[in-house]
Amino acid sequence: MIGYFRRNHFVPVPEVSSLAELNEMVEQWDRQDDARRIGARSKTVAECFALERPLLMPLPEEPFETGRLFTPRVDRYGQIPVRTNRYSVPIRLIGKRVRVVLHASHLVVYDQNVEVARHERLIAKGAVRLELDHYLEVLVRKPGAFPGSTALEQARSAGRFTPVHDAWWAQARKVHGERDGTRALIEVLLLGRHLPHEHIVAGLAAALRAGAMTADAVALEARKAAQAETEPAPAGQPLSGKPPANVTSLHEWKLSHLPPDTRPLPSVAPYDQLLRRRRVSGGDHREGEAQ
Repeated sequence: MIGYFRRNHFVPVPEVSSLAELNEMVEQWDRQDDARRIGARSKTVAECFALERPLLMPLPEEPFETGRLFTPRVDRYGQIPVRTNRYSVPIRLIGKRVRVVLHASHLVVYDQNVEVARHERLIAKGAVRLELDHYLEVLVRKPGAFPGSTALEQARSAGRFTPVHDAWWAQARKVHGERDGTRALIEVLLLGRHLPHEHIVAGLAAALRAGAMTADAVALEARKAAQAETEPAPAGQPLSGKPPANVTSLHEWKLSHLPPDTRPLPSVAPYDQLLRRRRVSGGDHREGEAQ
């Protein structure tokens, strides 16, 4: 079947843009092949396999690791060489050896036993795949390197850096200047380590409509978007439409969530006694001078 499948589906070699697209085509060909009859057999391939399935041994409980193991060292650019290509890892791992498991369509990077990076495997030789999140700690200290970085261009191409990001960034630079506006955007990107990407995009859109160009405002709106997904909409409120463009500052939000203060107001009555004593002592002093 392997030879039949290769001759009938991979000759000529199909042209695809990614391994994921090729895998989808293979699955579709596999489903079509289930209806094929081999020679003069009365049953199809799928019907024959249904008879054979009960006679097969069960699959193992633990999956068999099919990836190839590498242990490269992270260079000063926060990248590791795997075969003929390079991949980024968090910059805190510079100088350390990491463990890489290379699969047919992706690779996983481990520091000790903790997964620290996952990339789609590159097919072309000499290519580089960079994750913008891996360089944010450096970029927040050097925001001038952010606009022309390769990691930013790859994030745009992958759809992780959306037009909403660009619009908010442009407005932030107008309000705070190039350096501080870019640093504010990087602080927003750091929120992606704790909040889902779609909630951050919603927070950016809400903050942009209200003219709130701070990372705190985006974080607050992103959490409100996450809360709106888990809580039912109040009665009478439409489920669709743009949300109101009112952004509460983080300081006001914290104050509104404090418990009520039941302590009594302070009194200044004891201080009045001190004032009376001062007047009396001053009068006694003047009488002594007159005598």
